[in-house]
Amino acid sequence: MARMDLGTAAPEPYKAIVQADGAIRIGPLDATVRELVKIRASQLNGCVYCVDMHTREARRLGESQDRLDQLPVWEESELFGGRERAALAYTDAVTRGQRVDDDLWRELCEHFPDEAERGHLVLQVALINALNRLGVPLEMKPAPRTGAAAR
Repeated sequence: MARMDLGTAAPEPYKAIVQADGAIRIGPLDATVRELVKIRASQLNGCVYCVDMHTREARRLGESQDRLDQLPVWEESELFGGRERAALAYTDAVTRGQRVDDDLWRELCEHFPDEAERGHLVLQVALINALNRLGVPLEMKPAPRTGAAAR
């Protein structure tokens, strides 16, 4: 059980965060890229709740288990295309608190030439990092599973 239920403790700001997530979800950002960056940032931040939630969502959307297995080592993997690699490189830099240099930004712009989609990606990375910074200190955990789902 989490240390606090933000939906109860701070309902209005929590509702605003949920609404921001909903706005990104219906925007132009590709769903596969969206879930990959959520998972990757959550892996780097150590948020088990978000890793669990977003890997389940990615599989529901058709993501392969092979790609999810290789996401922690995406730089060495041959399973990710240019757009995904650019989004993951941006996610890694932002999540690690590193400067997004001009080369990385140019690569991102090359693979995401539509400014609206790129803007949604930038906001998605910022939002998942904010959510991870809630989930980790509040010790949010996925619901316990039994049977085959627990394996």
